[in-house]
Amino acid sequence: MTGPREMTAAVAVSRPAVLAPGAALLPSLGAVYRAQLSRARVSRIPLLFVATFQSLGIMAMMRGVVSGGDSEAARDVVAGSSVLVVAFVALNLLAQYFGRLRATGGLDHYATLPVPPASVVLGTAAAYASFTVPGALVTAGVGCGLFRLGWVHLWVLLLVVPLSGAALSGLGAACGLLASRQEIATLLGQLGMSAALLLGVLPPTHMPEAIRWVRDLLPSTYGVEALARSFDRRPDWSAVALDLAVCGAVGVVSLAVSTWAYRRAATRR
Repeated sequence: MTGPREMTAAVAVSRPAVLAPGAALLPSLGAVYRAQLSRARVSRIPLLFVATFQSLGIMAMMRGVVSGGDSEAARDVVAGSSVLVVAFVALNLLAQYFGRLRATGGLDHYATLPVPPASVVLGTAAAYASFTVPGALVTAGVGCGLFRLGWVHLWVLLLVVPLSGAALSGLGAACGLLASRQEIATLLGQLGMSAALLLGVLPPTHMPEAIRWVRDLLPSTYGVEALARSFDRRPDWSAVALDLAVCGAVGVVSLAVSTWAYRRAATRR
């Protein structure tokens, strides 16, 4: 004969376990951001030095062929090299990170957590973009001294880094999550960084018309343009604001696409 205790245990076994409610977006985003920041602090700082020294080396090389002073070429070289630090970390490294995470099954870990997919992508992208701030500031400061440009409006860089970082991070994450193989994700990240280098550092007036169209398709171009305009003695602030707005709009779209790509990669087998 079955007693009350056995009946209660049988009912408990037959009922499905009640899962905890999912976490809200902002607390989840903060938790992912802090976790990624602590991991990147250990493993990514050497790569940040590489990104910064790469940009400083390009500026030193270009100083041999571009004269100092307030010229279009000098402004483009300094602005393009500063944004290149963001492209190296936010686009190249993030594409490799998500490509490796997908190839090794690391996405399964995040898929089991009760957090919104957007918090994983946004938190990781924000952590990578945060590491670009010191390198971009150092590059822009050294470039201003090397090419004798004004420092007065250098604060614009504090808007350029997060907005162009959001656009490039979303693009990098989408490349890593949509690529069919890890090697292709790495290739896409490298190609994107090379495009940001070649089309961002050189003055657009020296490029053929077709190349300038390709340059306009890169989200980093608008960050370069905004920073380059700020080196003018009397910046056209409406044009600077428009360039930053384009960066922000592209950032929203690219992060939305990368969030969709994360859901697709996490549920597709």
